[in-house]
Amino acid sequence: EIEAKYTKKMQVLRDELDLRRKTEIHEVEERKNSQISELMRNHEKAFSDIKNYYNDITLKNLALISLLKEQMEEMKKRENQLEKEKADVLLQNKQLKEPLQQAQEQVSELQKKLAHYEKDKEALTNTKARLKVTQKELKDLQWEHEVLEQRFSKVQAERDELYQKFTKAINEVQQKTGFKNLLLERKLKGLLSVLEKKEVELSEVFAASNLDPGALSLVSHKLEDVLNSKNATIKDLQLQLARVCKAHNDMLQTFEAKLTAFGIPLDNLGFKPLASPVPGQ
Repeated sequence: EIEAKYTKKMQVLRDELDLRRKTEIHEVEERKNSQISELMRNHEKAFSDIKNYYNDITLKNLALISLLKEQMEEMKKRENQLEKEKADVLLQNKQLKEPLQQAQEQVSELQKKLAHYEKDKEALTNTKARLKVTQKELKDLQWEHEVLEQRFSKVQAERDELYQKFTKAINEVQQKTGFKNLLLERKLKGLLSVLEKKEVELSEVFAASNLDPGALSLVSHKLEDVLNSKNATIKDLQLQLARVCKAHNDMLQTFEAKLTAFGIPLDNLGFKPLASPVPGQ
């Protein structure tokens, strides 16, 4: 009985333990399945994230590769352009080699000139001082120039007035002297004609009359006195004519000298003054 009792208890305990074990196993399996599901979800999420991440990286890398290709093509174009520019620069360098040498020579010459900079600076200072003095002298000369211009304007006005007066006077003198010379010449010609006639008449009288030598000598002396008086009158008239001609010529010379002094060309008169010849020359 005890053995049966304990066997029964054993069986009951075994059943209970077996039920507990099954329950616990079931719970463990449920927890395991739950964890597996959770892990699968986590793994799927992580895989999806990783997949998206790598997809993004792949897209970015593709875009970067495309950009790099474009940049590479651009760089190749730039390289070709730079090669062309390099060739142009080399050509320009060859062309600029000679100007560079000239520039270097100029630099060397300028460096030599720079060595004399202090002397040039001192000379410049002295030149500035002289320039100030010269400017002051220039101002003085400008003031004198203005004064001289005013005086020149005044002298020009006086010259024009004198020119008008001289022109008027020369015309009047020419008219007077010409008229007087003409009268004197006509008077002289008339007296010479009268003298010739008287000589002819006297010769005829002497030839027609039979005067004795004494009376003829007396008449001759009287005639010589008359002739001497007439000759003296003629000489006096000739001297007057010579004085008038000389005064006319002197006045012309004075007039020309005045025109020259005032800077007026003789051609501006509009006529050529007539110089009277001096009788006997």
